[in-house]
Amino acid sequence: MKQEPLLSITNLHTRFHTYEGVVTAVDGVNIDVYQGETLGVVGESGCGKSVTALSILRLLPSPPAEIQGTILFDNMNLLDLNLDEIRQIRGNSISMIFQEPMTSLNPVLTIGEQISEAIRLHQRETRQEAWRKAVEMLQMVQIPSPEIRAKEYPHKLSGGMRQRAMIAMAISCHPRLLLADEPTTALDVTIQAQIIELMIKLKEEMGASIVLITHNLGLIAEMAQRVIVMYTGKVVEEGKVEELFENPLHPYTQGLLGSIPWIGQKLKTGRRQLQEIPGVVPSLLEIPEGCRFHPRCSRVMGICRKEEPPLVQPENGRLVQCWLWT
Repeated sequence: MKQEPLLSITNLHTRFHTYEGVVTAVDGVNIDVYQGETLGVVGESGCGKSVTALSILRLLPSPPAEIQGTILFDNMNLLDLNLDEIRQIRGNSISMIFQEPMTSLNPVLTIGEQISEAIRLHQRETRQEAWRKAVEMLQMVQIPSPEIRAKEYPHKLSGGMRQRAMIAMAISCHPRLLLADEPTTALDVTIQAQIIELMIKLKEEMGASIVLITHNLGLIAEMAQRVIVMYTGKVVEEGKVEELFENPLHPYTQGLLGSIPWIGQKLKTGRRQLQEIPGVVPSLLEIPEGCRFHPRCSRVMGICRKEEPPLVQPENGRLVQCWLWT
């Protein structure tokens, strides 16, 4: 019997009403996340990855943001909930690790106060018990001397420790779904490796599902089971990590994989040297006609410039939006 998804996103559109026009940052996205899995979401900056995560928790200001579609979690459509109801979900059943901990942590509250606040709010614990659990969370994410660190302010902690504190806050109420938005950005490679190891360990211990948003394909290879590739607000490819890395179907995915160094490994295309994807992600106010990737694509055809390709399934478990596979 097929497993029911923990989170099911259907036809999600997120638009921003600006003075220059309506910007559609997420355009008809469909995503399923299953219990206990890590789903990777990759793409260049400006492709709609972070906006998708913020839309799930309804953390975008309205106006100017407008969210349409269906986001089912535990058979509840999160878009139908009122503010009080969605606040009971945020940080409790669904938590988020933000990109930059220094701007996400409150600079005038100690680390312990910020973690214990979430515990008091969602688990109705006393102040003393919430503080004890906050210290326990800091110990769980391997911050040394957690009793001392809990009493310190964010600026006293290193970048790696702040990121661990953010993770501690996110997991303090034992969420079923964790949205991790670039959790290793701006950290050196040693700390990145420690954060990755920590997240894998916590996932195994808690059994939570993770949506891992990143442009770091090495991180996806290390942590994820399935991966979604986004471009200009759309899903252009989806599949199991091993299959997608070994045989990328969309020219954009091929370009992403070709632009990173590989040691002792090559793609089926036989490329060995680093490649670049020409051009930049287009402005969402000036989306190209037809396939959105065609101005940057080396395999562009006439139909690509005129008609947007459908999302098709050329192989079992694989999805791709490209005329080459229709």
